[in-house]
Amino acid sequence: MAVDALDTRILTLLLEQPRTSVREYARLLGVARGTLQARLDRMERDEVITGTGPSLSPAALGHPVLAFVHIEVTQGHLDEVGDALAAVPEIIEAFSITGGGDLLTRVAARDNGHLEDVIQQLINLPGVVRTRTEVALRERVAHRVLPLVASVAARR
Repeated sequence: MAVDALDTRILTLLLEQPRTSVREYARLLGVARGTLQARLDRMERDEVITGTGPSLSPAALGHPVLAFVHIEVTQGHLDEVGDALAAVPEIIEAFSITGGGDLLTRVAARDNGHLEDVIQQLINLPGVVRTRTEVALRERVAHRVLPLVASVAARR
């Protein structure tokens, strides 16, 4: 799906001013409300826009410890383990990966003891061979997409 110059302007506004109304976005962009809504609907359908909810802080929810847990899985059990990970509330993301390990999870924990409990829970899942954990000390670059949108816009 090609994102054009107007799409990038819309995406930039959505990221910079997420609580603004569609009507106000249309006014700021100088386009008809119907045009803007059609663009938003298309970008949602094409999964350019994948969510509209608030971004929440695990630390503010009482889970300040962030760790990345690499999980090695018995061959043929990747889907089974992936499904089991969805039942662990402390896992806030999980990806199939290449390289060392089969899955990479992002885990939020209350403290180091809680992190150890979560890791033990993961180790005990059927199909898990071993785990390797890296604890994040400080976030240096928060999850962001605006610079990527800007680079796409610059190429247009």
